[in-house]
Amino acid sequence: MQHTFQPGDQRHFTRVVREEDCAAFDNNMVHPVYSTFALARDAEWCCRLFVLDMKEADEEGIGTMISVQHRAPAKIGSSVTFTATIRQLQGHEIICSFEARTGKQLIATGEQAQKILKKEKLERLFSGL
Repeated sequence: MQHTFQPGDQRHFTRVVREEDCAAFDNNMVHPVYSTFALARDAEWCCRLFVLDMKEADEEGIGTMISVQHRAPAKIGSSVTFTATIRQLQGHEIICSFEARTGKQLIATGEQAQKILKKEKLERLFSGL
């Protein structure tokens, strides 16, 4: 694992909300707005951008936690910008806070964590399932 970042460093990701990002269960749309589920997926991706730069070729990241406070809706076609900020580095774990905005409107906040582990260790963990 490369230690190339420190608390306060940021990464950004933008998602244009698509129909498949909307709240739906059993193929029935509930609301034509960005779902909490899709928002969490994209927040994790934004935080993972640190992992992509930090992991070695024989390592991979694995999510350990996510919390999302969904504060406002975003409709289909909205551009949602995520900002992930490293809050803490603990050994092989990266803990980020994030926020998501459409323009100045705050859509969501939360935290996400990932560990960087050897691929071989992950394979052993998964083969025992």
